[in-house]
Amino acid sequence: MHLLFDRNFLVPSLRSARRSSRVVVRAVGRRGAQQGWLLYGGQKHRCAFGRNGIGVKRREGDGITPVGVFPLRAALVTKPSFSPPLSRLPVLRTHARTGWCDDVGHPRRYNRPIALPSRCSHEVLRRKDGLYDLLLVVGYNDAPVRTGRGSAIFLHATASPNSPYAPTEGCVAVEAGVLRRLLPRLRRGALMKIEIRR
Repeated sequence: MHLLFDRNFLVPSLRSARRSSRVVVRAVGRRGAQQGWLLYGGQKHRCAFGRNGIGVKRREGDGITPVGVFPLRAALVTKPSFSPPLSRLPVLRTHARTGWCDDVGHPRRYNRPIALPSRCSHEVLRRKDGLYDLLLVVGYNDAPVRTGRGSAIFLHATASPNSPYAPTEGCVAVEAGVLRRLLPRLRRGALMKIEIRR
C-alpha cells in the first residue's frame, strides 16, 4: 500500500465532525448532454460529463457519466507541489507509481488503485495535463465492485483552456478553482447526486 498513497500525508480536519449522509454536491444536465451544472452551497458552476452524456452506466468504456447518489470517498492529490486546503474529507497524496485499474480481465484489481508499472489496463493518476492534480473519488461501483460496470469515476479538473469543458470518459469535470473551493465544504459521508434534468 505504501506505493499507492503517502500514509504520512493526511490533511488535518478543520474540526472533528460527525458522519454525514446528505447530498452536498449535485451535478445536473439533460439526458445525453456533455455539459451541465455542478451545484453546491448555493453556487452554480458549469461542468463537463462523459462523451455520451449522463445516464445509466452499463459497461466499461461506454463514455457515460452514471446517474445516482454516490458517496465521495476521498480527495487525491497527485501533483507533488500542490498544497490542498483543509478538509473534513480524507485527503491523500498519491505516489508517482499510483494508477487505477480499469481492466475487466482482472476482477480482483478492477476499479481499485494499483501500483505501477502494471500489465493491467489502467489510468495513470499523475498526469502532465493537470486534470488529476486534485480529484475526488466518487464511490461508484465500489461496494461491491462489479467487473465491467465502469471504473475510475472521479470529480476532477477540466481540460486545457482551449477546450475547458471537453467531454470526459465518464467523470464529472469542473474548473480547478471550483474543486479547491469545494473541498473544505466536504466531510466523511458526503454524497454527490448526478441527475438528469428534463
